[in-house]
Amino acid sequence: MRLKDKVAIITGAARGIGQATAIKFASEGARVVVCDLKQEWLTESVALCKQAGGDAIGCAADVRDTKSLDAMVAATLAQWGRIDCLVNNAGIVADAQLKNMTEDQFDSVIDINLKGVYNCTKAVVNTMLAQQSGVILNASSIVGLYGNFGQTNYAASKFAVIGMMKTWARELGRKGIRCNAICPGFIATSILTTIPEKVLQALEEKVPMGRLGRPEEVANTFAWLASDEASYINGAVIEVSGGLTI
Repeated sequence: MRLKDKVAIITGAARGIGQATAIKFASEGARVVVCDLKQEWLTESVALCKQAGGDAIGCAADVRDTKSLDAMVAATLAQWGRIDCLVNNAGIVADAQLKNMTEDQFDSVIDINLKGVYNCTKAVVNTMLAQQSGVILNASSIVGLYGNFGQTNYAASKFAVIGMMKTWARELGRKGIRCNAICPGFIATSILTTIPEKVLQALEEKVPMGRLGRPEEVANTFAWLASDEASYINGAVIEVSGGLTI
């Protein structure tokens, strides 16, 4: 198993890509800290991780709240004594064209998608430095490479997490800590439920593979990057998009 006995914190793990990633890590032998906003959201993910063969605990934490993140790190260390991987997956959308976007829409996305990534990484970095090992993985997006209509806030946040990751790769690589980012394309999760069927069909037609991605396909990439098989991968940005940007 790729991740046997490794301890991984995954944010936004109650649903979608985060939940799929938690389950994949568990199936590869990891000890998983399932993190999301509310404790009641975590029960299903924790159970699914255990069904997949791994050990798991749920930690309710808000990526905007450093005290709750410190408590999550403390609980992780009390349970398993180390942190081998952080997957910064938590994120939201609040779309609008620039002329219509409110300050709250902009700030809420930046606070969670960008500042939240900073907060989570800051919370674990001293533990990883003391270990002289660790993996930090950021969920970006193809929107974070090419922009997208109506997503000024989201694009800004996803561009920025790539920039932070590359900076951390330079700062932390010599300390045994690898940092990478994944840019998913159109993935079939609840985030797409508000999109009309005709629009979804049009999105599928844009993808050379002719379909939306599955959360598990992103999770598989996270798991590989977290494993020792990717031991010389640092500062990389990997698209999981079915070739959408070709």
